[in-house]
Amino acid sequence: MSRIGKLPVSIPAGIQIGQQGRELLVKGQKGELKQSIHPDMKIVIEENTVRVIKPSENAFHSSLQGLTRTLIQNMVSGLTDGFTKKLEIMGVGFRAELKGKTLVLLLGFSHPIYFVPPENITIEVPVPTGIIIKGSDKQLVGQVAAKIRSFRAPEPYKGKGIRYAGEYVRKKAGKATA
Repeated sequence: MSRIGKLPVSIPAGIQIGQQGRELLVKGQKGELKQSIHPDMKIVIEENTVRVIKPSENAFHSSLQGLTRTLIQNMVSGLTDGFTKKLEIMGVGFRAELKGKTLVLLLGFSHPIYFVPPENITIEVPVPTGIIIKGSDKQLVGQVAAKIRSFRAPEPYKGKGIRYAGEYVRKKAGKATA
């Protein structure tokens, strides 16, 4: 029994939802998003709500119903409010800067790392040790944040590297001196 899947997704003003075959199209003031829907799920688009209907009470269909409803809700909220991820850079001499749309990371390597974000993603660097990633696609925002974090993941001895804002890095004890 999917509790989340049973809830209807409300459509705010300015958002248009349409379906072409197995693709669901959501248009808003921040752009357009597409999502392919599983063939077993049925999407009912009413005047200001969208409901997901499952074909049976099977556990697989219940989980698919919840997933489909959440994907639709993420598309709608992404096109109205947008999503953000914040990253922190820890380490002496580690910093980030923005040159045009390219993110330049100085992370203690012998060379700077240049990262060009996808076209629907905007990156801001308010301080040299902070990065803000914004976009309307939740999955793409998280993927870009994970990619930037992978350039220098936080290490467990000093905690140096790139981490999500508020992420706790458990530190290990160093080598014991005798």
